Parts: sequence; structure tokens; C-alpha cells
Amino acid sequence: MDKAKRRTLKVLGGTLGAAAFAYAMEPLRAWAKDLTVDQFLQKHYKELTPSDMAAVLRQLEDDAKTKYGREVTIEDIRPLEGVEFGYALNLSVCIGCRKCAEACHLENNHDRSTNNSYIRVLEMEQGSFDLEKGTATYDHAVPSPGKYYLPVQCQQCDNAPCVKVCPVQATWKEKDGIVVVDYNWCIGCRYCEAACPYHARRFNWTKPEIPAEEINPNQSYLSNRVRPQGVVEKCTFCLHRTRRGQLPACLEACPTGARVFGNLLDPDSEIRWVLAHKRVFVLKEELGTRPRFFYFFDN
Repeated sequence: MDKAKRRTLKVLGGTLGAAAFAYAMEPLRAWAKDLTVDQFLQKHYKELTPSDMAAVLRQLEDDAKTKYGREVTIEDIRPLEGVEFGYALNLSVCIGCRKCAEACHLENNHDRSTNNSYIRVLEMEQGSFDLEKGTATYDHAVPSPGKYYLPVQCQQCDNAPCVKVCPVQATWKEKDGIVVVDYNWCIGCRYCEAACPYHARRFNWTKPEIPAEEINPNQSYLSNRVRPQGVVEKCTFCLHRTRRGQLPACLEACPTGARVFGNLLDPDSEIRWVLAHKRVFVLKEELGTRPRFFYFFDN
């Protein structure tokens, strides 16, 4: 559904009246089950004025209180000037403990019943690099002899196939390189999930279940607010943290220092040092997605 169609629906709503319009909209609302009609029909993120956004954020905060019993603060945190984020991971020191995935789960207000996370840690055979043969369901002590561990999350691609296939422009790349999703605009078609070659997107099949006391109250509109049922979600490099000068939660949780994050435009940043001094590679380079997530070994 494009912007013109949404405007047409708003006019239709004025013609039919509130009750009739709400009834007529029920089939469309099934695409995003947790959204009200007003939320479903709000203007695209890029069209919202500051006052529009303020009203949206107030409504979302009220919804969090009503649905989850938690007082939260939701902000619209914009990209920093002169910053393009990059991430690197040292596979020589990753031990497969999945502390990163656990931190992601808690920081980003994931559904507790599914133990969801934006990070999958694949256990791989030494000397192999076939991602399809890696397993994310290992349940033994780590690290295991003859294995290495490959965490995979959104690669924040410069040439992102997920963005190209979205029929309603609900996902796009921001100027700091982060690919975001407007969860109020997503219609849940899952085209982006199918297009992602890294299996980095998740679909919310049910309303997330999170106890009030476990909800992270420090939230961002395009990041870790509790996502509604019926939408696709993804890693945002913890933009609610990183755009404030903090580090991603997964990096802070890593016990071995395997993760490096920083500004690719800063020649003195640690991420730039890694790119200059290590033999780095990206996943599925042949696809031309140009990831901002890099991997390297010490040797």
C-alpha cells in the first residue's frame, strides 16, 4: 500500500464515519494485529512532523502502560552527523557462549516465550564455511573441540535486498548505515524476510509476552520498543544506545572481547584499525549486498 492509497483511506474514513470505517478496515488490520486504525493509517515516518511524532510516541507509551503495565520512555533518536557505523567480529576468540544473543534478547524487549534474539550463533566445523551446515541449536559445553563459532545477525547492508522488495517502504537504510523498520508501517508480508540472505529478520507471529518488570523502559521508535504482532523485526545495532554514544548490548556482554564496533568515518576508531590491519571478510560477498558487518581471524 503506497502513500497515496493511505491518504485515500483517510478520506474514505471521513466519508464513511468512524464506526463503518473501522469495520471496513478489519481485513487490512489483520496484517498488523496490534495496531489501531489510527496507527495503521499514520503518515510514513519520513513525512511525520515533530508534532506528529510526539503524538505517536505518547500513544505508544500509553499503549505500553495499558498492554504491559510498564512505564516506558520512547524516543525518536535520529542519526548522528559524520557517523557511519560498522561492526567486526573476531572469530578466533568467539567461544560460542551466546551471551551476545542473551543480551540482545533482554535489551531489545523480545518475546520471552520464544527466547527470540536477533543473533544466531552457528557452531561450525573447523576448516569449513558452509553456513547451511552450521547448527544454532547445540546444547553442550563450549567451546567444543574441532569447532568454531559464527554469530550472525543483520549485516546492515549498503545494498540491502530487504529494502528493495518492501512494497510499502516500511524498511530503509538510514544515513548512518543502519537498516530500520517502521513497525507501524509494516504490513507483515514478509517479503523482506524472504529476501534477506542472512536469515536476519524475524516475524512476530503472536503478541510478545514480556513481564512488566523485565521490559527495558529506555526505548526508541525505530529500535527496541515492543513490536506489535504481525510485523517483521530486526537488529538495529542497538541504535537507541549507539546513537547516544554507547556500545551495542551484545558487545558489552561478550566475555572474550570478540566484538568491535565504531564509526567507519573516524580514521582513529578501533573498527578502522581492524579493517586496516586484519584480513577481514564479509558473508556471501558474491551477492553484492556490501555488508557493514565484518569477520576476521587472528591468523
